[in-house]
Amino acid sequence: MRSSAGFVVCSLLLLLALHGTEVAAQDDQTDPKMSCANWMGGAPGHPGHNGLPGRDGKDGKDGQKGDKGEPGLQGARGDTGEKGATGAEGPRGFPGHMGMKGQKGESAYVYRSAFSVGLTERAPHPNVPIRFTKIFYNEQNHYDSSTGKFLCSIPGTYFFAYHLTVYMSDVKVSLYKKDKAVIFTYDQFQKNNVDQASGSVLLHLSSGDEVWLQVYGEGDNNGVYADNINDSTFMGFLLYPDTDDH
Repeated sequence: MRSSAGFVVCSLLLLLALHGTEVAAQDDQTDPKMSCANWMGGAPGHPGHNGLPGRDGKDGKDGQKGDKGEPGLQGARGDTGEKGATGAEGPRGFPGHMGMKGQKGESAYVYRSAFSVGLTERAPHPNVPIRFTKIFYNEQNHYDSSTGKFLCSIPGTYFFAYHLTVYMSDVKVSLYKKDKAVIFTYDQFQKNNVDQASGSVLLHLSSGDEVWLQVYGEGDNNGVYADNINDSTFMGFLLYPDTDDH
């Protein structure tokens, strides 16, 4: 009975639906495969699964430049680097302006010792110092005309020289230092002529050393001569002093 009644109800409802669909057939076409449950409210279905992530979009355009930030705190000083190679020499600069004149300094002490003398006697005695009494220069008085000897007062290196006129006989002379002959000069006189005998030497002298000229040998070798037109001269001067002693 219940199934018959349900069948009747379903048939009535189907007829009503067919009638409603004929009216709206022009606007909507019902799928004939749909069951009658399509017109009845069913239970909600379960949510579907999440879909796959979409692709990354394209990069956007750069934005506007931001404002300048505040300077940060100064960091600690780093270690000194190694010294680099010397660079090429630069071009030479122009001369600078002349500076102001400095103050006058103290004058350095100049050591002086010199003499230049000549003979006045025609024939000096042999084997004794020749006394040159004609004074050309003896400002420091280091040469003693009374003895014919030069006395060293400033230790150092000296230059000595002599130029002797030879007349009437041969000449043999020596330059002495501290009672010892240093150099010898011999000139053989030529008759009816006037000769010249000369010599020079560098000597290192200590304070108190004496230097002089002397005829050696017998009287026959004493031809040193001088007159108003012929001179025989003897000279010496300090080249440089021993700075360690002054």
